[in-house]
Amino acid sequence: MTDMTIYLCATCAVETEGAHSPDQVCPICADERQYVHEEGQKWVTYEDVRARHRADIREEEPRLTGIGMTPSFGIGQRALLLESPGGNVLWDCLPLLPEHEEHVRSRGGLAAIAISHPHYFTTMVEWAHAFGCPVLVPEADREWVMRPDDAVELWSGDARELWDGLTLLRLGGHFAGGQVLHWPDGDALLSGDIVQVLPGGCWVSFMYA
Repeated sequence: MTDMTIYLCATCAVETEGAHSPDQVCPICADERQYVHEEGQKWVTYEDVRARHRADIREEEPRLTGIGMTPSFGIGQRALLLESPGGNVLWDCLPLLPEHEEHVRSRGGLAAIAISHPHYFTTMVEWAHAFGCPVLVPEADREWVMRPDDAVELWSGDARELWDGLTLLRLGGHFAGGQVLHWPDGDALLSGDIVQVLPGGCWVSFMYA
C-alpha cells in the first residue's frame, strides 16, 4: 500500500491521487460511455472502501476464478484469476481487498494484470504494487490512466504474446484500446465489455456507448 491518499470515484471505482474538491469530475465518468451520478460527483477513500466491503470469490471452472466484492461497488466490476504454468494473470480489475490478496497469493500470485478497458481500471496500480507485476494497457488507452505509475506497461500493435499461448488482442470498439485475452488451454476468450455474447449464445455484439 502507498502512504499517499488514494481516492476512488464512487460511480466507476477508478483510482486517482490527491485531494478532490466536490466540483472535480472523474474524466472516465464524464465521458459519454459512462455517466456522472445524478446526485453529482462523489469521491471515497480507498481505505473506506476496504473497510466496508468483503470479497466474493467463486470458482468458475478449473484454473479460472471469479473475484468480486459485496456489497457491489462502482459499476459492479468483477475480475478473473487465470492460472497458467508460466504465471497467473488477473483479467480485469476491482478494488483490492485483503481477502483478494490472500486468495491470489495462495494460488501462486500474479505475473501480470491485463484489463479489457478503462471502466475496469479501478485500483490496478495497487494490485500491481502488491504483487510486483506489470499492468498491461494498450497505448491507445493511455489518456484514461488516471493514476500514472511505472507499473503500467503500455503496449502497441494489435497483439501481445504472453506465455503458455496466452495472447492479448487489441480489438478496439468500446475504447480504442479495448482488448481481449485468448486462453487456448481453456478454449476461451476473456472479453470484458469488448465482445458481448447475446442471449442464446449464437450472436455477439460490439459496443461503443
